[in-house]
This record gives sequence, C-alpha cells and structure tokens, in this order.
Amino acid sequence: MNPLKTVLMAGGKGTRIASAAPGVPKPMIRLCGKPILEHQLDCLKRNGLTDIIIVTGHLGQAIQDYFGDGSGFGCSISYYAETEPLGTAGALYRIRDALTDDFLLIHGDIIFDLDFSRFAAFHRERGAQATLAAHPNSHPYDSALLITDAECRVTGWLSKEEPRKWYKNQVNAGLHILSKRLLALPDSGGHMDLDSDVLKPNIARGGIYAYSTPEYIKDMGTPERYVEVAADIASGAMAARNLSHKQKAVFIDRDGTINKLNGFIRTPDEFDLLDGAADALRAINQAGYLAIVATNQPVIARGEASLEDLAAIHRKMEAELGRAGAYLDDIFFCPHHSDKGFSGERPEYKLACECRKPKPGLLLQAAEKYNIDLSQSYMVGDEPTDAQAGIAAGCKAAFGSLAEFVEYGRRHLFCGSAANYV
Repeated sequence: MNPLKTVLMAGGKGTRIASAAPGVPKPMIRLCGKPILEHQLDCLKRNGLTDIIIVTGHLGQAIQDYFGDGSGFGCSISYYAETEPLGTAGALYRIRDALTDDFLLIHGDIIFDLDFSRFAAFHRERGAQATLAAHPNSHPYDSALLITDAECRVTGWLSKEEPRKWYKNQVNAGLHILSKRLLALPDSGGHMDLDSDVLKPNIARGGIYAYSTPEYIKDMGTPERYVEVAADIASGAMAARNLSHKQKAVFIDRDGTINKLNGFIRTPDEFDLLDGAADALRAINQAGYLAIVATNQPVIARGEASLEDLAAIHRKMEAELGRAGAYLDDIFFCPHHSDKGFSGERPEYKLACECRKPKPGLLLQAAEKYNIDLSQSYMVGDEPTDAQAGIAAGCKAAFGSLAEFVEYGRRHLFCGSAANYV
C-alpha cells in the first residue's frame, strides 16, 4: 500500500492562544524551539508520511516562507491557500484530485506522537470511510465525545456544548484518516465544516469508526496547554507514549479498588466511587503509566446484568472520574463464570476461560493491544485473585485500594523506584 498523503489544516487564527505569540499564525507558534507545524512534520516523517499538503489561510505566507517545498525537512510539501475561510472541510473539495484514496487530515494546532501504522491498519481492516483518532482526557465534560458500539463504529456524537450525564471518555482528537468516497457529495462551493457537514451526516451509513489510543495528542488552544505541552516535550513524556515504544501500566481491579463494594453491581445506581479513587487515578495518569481496569464480571454469565448494563455502569465510572480530572486508558472485563445453577444464567458464558482472574488473560490482552512491558507494570486489587493474575502475567502486584497503592507510589514508584509492593 502506498503511504497516505497528509493534509495539514493550518489556516486557523488561534484567538485563544494569540497572547503566546501575537502576529504569528497559530501553527507557527514556537514550542521548545520549533513551530507547532514542525513538530507535526517530525512525527509524520518518522512514520514515513512525507507527502504533505498544507492548507493555509491567516498569515499563510509565513508558513510557506518557512517550510518551502519541504526538502529541508525531509518532506515534499505543496500548498493550498484559502482566499476566504472555507472551514475544516471546504478546501478538501478543491484539492480532491491531489489526494490518495485514503488520506490523513490533521488540524494544525495539535501536538501528537503516534504510531501511525497502527492507526492506518485499524482503518484498512474495517474498510472505513473515516476513522477518527480518539483518546481519553482529563476534561471530557467540556470536550466533543464520540459514542461507539462494541465494534468501535461511531453511532453518535456529542459536541462540546451538548449536555451529557454518563458517557465513555472518548474524545475526538483532531486526527483523521478519510476516504475520498466521503467527498463524492457535491461541493457546496463555500465554507464546510468537517464534523457537521461531512462526518455526522454519514454516521447512519455505518462507515465511520473511532480509533481509541492512549498516545499523546493535545490541542494548543490555550496558554495553559501550551505550558503543559512544552513541559511534556522537554521531559520526554510525549515521545514515551508512542505505542511503538514499550509502555508501563497500572492494571486496576474495579470492585473494592475503584468503587465501593456493594455486592454484585448490576446497575449504574449501585456504583459509587471510593473516596480518593479519582485523586489516585489522576496521579497514575500524571506519572506516565497507562491506567487499565481488569475486572471479573460474572453478573453477565449469571444473567443478572446485560452487556449494555455493564457498559452503562462503566460510562458512569468514566464520567465521574472525568469530572475529577482523571481517566482510564481502557477497560477489560471477563463475563464468564463456570459455576451453574443460577436463575436466568446464560449458557454461552458458562465456561472455564483464560480471562477470569486469577488467570492472566485480561492483562495479556491489554499487553498485546498496547505494547506493554508487563515486568514494569503493576496489578492493583483487593482480592488474592488480583495479585495472582498479576504475578502470572509477569507484573508486580499490590493488595488494597487504588488510593493505598498510589500513596505507596508517591513514596517509591513514581519517584523512580520500582520495588515490589507485595
């Protein structure tokens, strides 16, 4: 397969961050000595994505003067200059003939470090019309959220302004792989918004997917985020999250570790966070570990809750954590339970599996998906089976609540020491 062509949308004025560099186009604001656009090109080049179209607008000549034809940056760059604002999609119709069948579209005001080969493989395997990179963040309550089914197909979309109650922390990140098939609709001849005019009208056709990744993606919309991203670049935290590098994770049991024990949790109303859980999870997020729930949920096999019930419980968990500025990178659960004799039990889940703790299957699945170094990772839980699963997977293990583990971590783990907790 030929490498994807990449379109960088670099026409924004950046009114919220203008104070950082007045008179400079937003994508040319310098960050750790380089313009934002140059950081983007560096990552694309590392991924072999060197065929670039930059769409310019406000003060666009400064971009072209700096990058030229791209040869000095290891890329081939051409330009499309908007003479009037065309929105986030209008220019695509003007450059349609120059695009590959599938192409990358990236907003020019975000900093990222991704393994694009994984992103592209996900898109190809599903034959998607559009694949949107998504990720959890620390402020999902005021972010645009993607709603997906079990196959990662986008079924709904919450804009920043729309109210939400319980939701999956799955934020639209501003990186897309699009098919030219999406541009088959007639060109309106003017301003077009990618989200409202192109993507949302196509959701019902079932060809739009979300690629959820824990990799580093942050927009540069405010001076506060500018400072945060600069620190992450300087410390190496940004580069470390690229999934081409081995990751370290904290695997977390759910019941009794994140939420209060309340028998088997069957509905969102029965779910309540433990005191200190969100603060502890936020510390894990900031320490550079993936935070992954690994939980046995026999209520499915017992017929006491459906998969949708469980998804609703997890939406409440993610929403409540998000309100406190914390997030989970993923949730893995085992629905099986081999004991029989329960009223309403579901025979298809009554089996001896490899994923029910104390077996390590859930952790091994996560390690495969996210390139995790299990020897540098932890399993935290309040039951012996949690510790046994962690040890069987090759992790270090910790008994107790998440808050107790993080108190230990503040003294040892997050300061560089990795002594066993058990």
